[in-house]
Amino acid sequence: MPTEHVGDYEVEYSGVRVIGGQEWVARVAIFGHSTNPMHRNPVFPAQRVLAEQTFADEKSAEQGARQAAHDMLDKQHAHH
Repeated sequence: MPTEHVGDYEVEYSGVRVIGGQEWVARVAIFGHSTNPMHRNPVFPAQRVLAEQTFADEKSAEQGARQAAHDMLDKQHAHH
């Protein structure tokens, strides 16, 4: 599962195949800064994003999830 750091956040994104189908959906989890490396601090629990959208393959779904995560973090920073 790809992970990347965006500012103080750790973002996990993945493509998940729809059960019984050929499509893939985008999933994102976002973790905030934690002082304990063994315990991550979830600020956005793993869940499907882009609810209306499905993708043809895992890579496309991962890219969609990654973009959605960046959009969410951009919006979050806009509020501060």
